[in-house]
Amino acid sequence: MVEGARPKITPLAVEEEALSTESRVEACRLMVLARATDERCLSLQRQGRIGFYAPLMGQEAAQVGASWALRPEDWVFPAYRELAVALARGVSLKAIFDQLIGNADDRIKGRQMPNHFGFRDVNFVVASSPIGTQITQAVGAAMAAQRRKHAIVTIAFFGDGATSSNDFHAGLNLAGVTQCPTIFFCQNNQWAISLPRARQTRSATLAEKANAYGIPGVRIDGNDLRRVYAAVREARARAISGGGPTMIEAEVYRFGPHSTSDDPKRYRSDSELSAAKERDPIGRLKAELLSDGAWTEEADRALWDEVRAVVAQTFESSEKGRPLDPRSVFDDVFAHLTARLEEERAEYDALVRDGVLKP
Repeated sequence: MVEGARPKITPLAVEEEALSTESRVEACRLMVLARATDERCLSLQRQGRIGFYAPLMGQEAAQVGASWALRPEDWVFPAYRELAVALARGVSLKAIFDQLIGNADDRIKGRQMPNHFGFRDVNFVVASSPIGTQITQAVGAAMAAQRRKHAIVTIAFFGDGATSSNDFHAGLNLAGVTQCPTIFFCQNNQWAISLPRARQTRSATLAEKANAYGIPGVRIDGNDLRRVYAAVREARARAISGGGPTMIEAEVYRFGPHSTSDDPKRYRSDSELSAAKERDPIGRLKAELLSDGAWTEEADRALWDEVRAVVAQTFESSEKGRPLDPRSVFDDVFAHLTARLEEERAEYDALVRDGVLKP
């Protein structure tokens, strides 16, 4: 019931030089879905109904614009805040909630932290917790595609803090040397947990760091959906044609906490947050659509009501799902269980049969 109840979303934008009005309306729907999911997940974590969450509020345009400039065959290497990227590539909201809960329908079988999902069917690699490791992973995959002559790109999403990681430097250096088809997409949300951008580096911009590795660096307004789309589209075309990698620094702002384990009030002011919210990417796109006559305040209110209802219903469906079978811990480790694991599984089954453990 819930799978088909989500608002109409175009999974991938069509090939076009600039996003059409219709595409921007669909992008607005998708960005609202991501924001409403964020709101709900923060509340659910505080209620103890999910264990952990890393919100993306304020970064919706950057993620949707970048995603729609890609093709289905491209590979995405996310950090742990790329909910809108997953939704833009067609991942269902229920699949996201199943992973946050770790129920029987969770494709990762509860083996990853919440918010560290991955979906092989849409080339969305499982997120890694260590900062920056997805960068070198994306480069390795791009080098493999290059050698196999596969006309695809890989894209690594990361934050400003990751530009101080070892993998950032190793990844960009190797990509520059091999000229592999990778897009490095930095969402500069101004804060690496509690460390502000100004205390991370003396570089005037993060994009200029790419110059040291012989890679073009581009700095854009990450709140501008069309600007993000155009930059990633251009970077993809360059990579596919053999022109090598590109680094894009998308200037955004993280409205919420770094994660549900963080309290941003301890290190940033309310006035700073209020100023950033005046550049809210959802509000900006809404204003554009209203100005174009493609949207109304009534349609906007109806959309938010519809989306919030879908989010609530979808989570309820996932929460009512069957729990994960504990015996799944024996699966997927080896193609054929070792004698010792067969013995341990038999012991577990005996304990369940004797009523010592619940199935």
